[in-house]
Parts: sequence; C-alpha cells; structure tokens
Amino acid sequence: MSRGKFEKVEKSEKRMYGKRGLLVCGSPPSEQSALLSLFEQISLGDLPVVFSRTGDLDRTVKDVMNSADRSGMGEDSPMKRAIIMSGLTQKELHTVMTAHRAFGMPSRLWAALTPVSENWTLHALLNELEAESKVMEKKRKNR
Repeated sequence: MSRGKFEKVEKSEKRMYGKRGLLVCGSPPSEQSALLSLFEQISLGDLPVVFSRTGDLDRTVKDVMNSADRSGMGEDSPMKRAIIMSGLTQKELHTVMTAHRAFGMPSRLWAALTPVSENWTLHALLNELEAESKVMEKKRKNR
C-alpha cells in the first residue's frame, strides 16, 4: 500500500478528486438518519451517500463508494466512525465538517478520496485515518 500525503484543503470552489458522494462508516441506523437530515439542511441532500457494511472492510474504497445511493442504510456498522468525501468542492468539504461539529454529532475520522486511497481496502484506509488522527492529537497536546 503506497502512502498518500496530507495536504491542507482550502475553501475554494475547486472540485476534489472522484465521483461526487459520501461514504459513511461506523454509524448506527439512528445516526444515519440524523446525518441525512444534516446534509439536507446544508443543501447537500442530493449527494449520494453510501453507508458501509461490515462486509465492505475487505473491498476497495472505490468499490464501496460505487455502491447504490443509500445502500447499507438501516444496517449497523461496528467499524470506526468515518466519512470519506469524494468529488465535493473544497468549500463543501468544509461545510460538511463544520455543520457536523455544530450539530453535535459524534466525532469521527475524515478523509477526502484520492487516487491513492481509492485503491486501498476500506479496512486499510480506516486504520490509516486512525493512525493519522493519533499523530495529530499528539501534536495538538504538545503545543
């Protein structure tokens, strides 16, 4: 697995890599509905959303993201909480993350799909995101 590199995302109208959509991991059914409501309220209700299933862990991120809109909805997902964003503008990415915090949703890992990460298994990406999160948290504590 080749590693990607972390890049700061600006707040422009520049569209990021991939087909538009969101991959939501680790959210129970009650949270799934709340997330869809949040997306509606920030004018992204038409965005395709895939809810990961346990069986998706060994599939590539690209394959999972290409699942039908709303697939996995209503199913429990015992994996780490994460949202992988694809094809959004940089501004939309910031809007989703800011609204998520403002609505008091449970914390989660965040990623923007890249040409590198789309070929990883979902399991590998979630592990990488968790490792990156721990490094960032350690840096924050050391400031």
